[in-house]
Amino acid sequence: MKSVGRRTAFTAGLAAGSLMLSACVTGGGGGGSTGTSSDGKLSGKITFQTWNLKNDKFTPYFNDLIAAFEKAHPGTDITWVDQPAEGYQDKLSADAAAGSLPDVVDMGPEAAYTLAQAGVLLDLNKTDAEAKRAYLGKAWEAMTFKGLGGGTYGYPWYLNTGPSFFNKALFKKCGLNPDKLPANYDELFDQAETMAENCSDTMMIARMPAIETFGEYGVPLMDKRGEKFTYNDAKGVEYVERFRKLYAKKGMDEEALNNLQTKEAEEFKAGHVAYLPGSSYTLGDLKATAPEVYKNLGIGPRISNSAPNMYIESLVVNAGSKNQALASAFAKYVTNSAHQLSFAKKASVFPSSAGTLDDPYFTKDDGDLATEVRLESAEQVKKAVVWWPPAFSGAADSQTLREQIAQALLGKKSAKKALDDSVRYSNERLDADK
Repeated sequence: MKSVGRRTAFTAGLAAGSLMLSACVTGGGGGGSTGTSSDGKLSGKITFQTWNLKNDKFTPYFNDLIAAFEKAHPGTDITWVDQPAEGYQDKLSADAAAGSLPDVVDMGPEAAYTLAQAGVLLDLNKTDAEAKRAYLGKAWEAMTFKGLGGGTYGYPWYLNTGPSFFNKALFKKCGLNPDKLPANYDELFDQAETMAENCSDTMMIARMPAIETFGEYGVPLMDKRGEKFTYNDAKGVEYVERFRKLYAKKGMDEEALNNLQTKEAEEFKAGHVAYLPGSSYTLGDLKATAPEVYKNLGIGPRISNSAPNMYIESLVVNAGSKNQALASAFAKYVTNSAHQLSFAKKASVFPSSAGTLDDPYFTKDDGDLATEVRLESAEQVKKAVVWWPPAFSGAADSQTLREQIAQALLGKKSAKKALDDSVRYSNERLDADK
């Protein structure tokens, strides 16, 4: 299973093909029927596609789920296909362009935005607006795209967020109080500068800011209509200036300018970095792969000056499906409260269905550290926001933002100029895709 808690850039290639896709919304992977019989019962065939979920852990779950649906709805046939994590964006683009996108597809907001822009996905506000009440408001909003007229293009499925993890041994070594872990960005940067002053071989922060952390810092990412990026305002400049100041004090090394999430985690596990923004998977991973760090682990809320970030996966319906009624019904079946709860328990994620987070699994403490992390993260989900704008390309925009900020940290341009250049690139790309 992919790590939902750490956003992967899987939309590369979709934007480039959006014009081609706009002419290819017919077809669909199901074929056969309209999805209902003359008496209103569901019938026919559809194809359901997941992303990197067919393995020993999840295959029995989905086989049982599909079998139960088909038993409850005689005359229906659900074909499950799964695509590997590698190259998923290319597969989505190719299938959409060929008119062979499956009827129900697992994807996040960025990929959904591009396909919806091309007319490939069903707008649920037009076909199933009542479904909104079955999901958390912020999850539904995450699949509602202001820049595309306010349409909603996916049934929310599973969410992920996580606490912050700290190496308390490094706090002690570098003159910081391990019992006073940072909870917001001001505290994080202040303690990072102290660490830099006291320890030349240790960093608090090992990675550049990303678009979602701008949101957590309190930067307005887009205008109210969702049509222009705005993260180059005074608050955005202030955020980059904190990184520039830390870099100047040698609180980040040059390698950190290019670090991605996987490298950041590796450095934390190796005992070189004191802070790691985590997900629901992180605790188990650290216990298994970094036992020395695990012994000295400190856990706190996700660093945020506003609402904490979360990530979301959804099930979208192909607008060209020949079986839209069945596709929508099955997507809602997979994402109903009972099934979201069972999947969340198996996958260590969080449900997006309304009320499911009130289940004792997310509220009752049994004294275990893993349970503590789950309960704290579940509380965090209730106030978290999917900060990553769906119109922000996981590949092109992210790379440009990282490169521009690196230029500012290296003193080659001001923080304001770096953000202006990044925002201009993002807006030009956004305009070109309209």
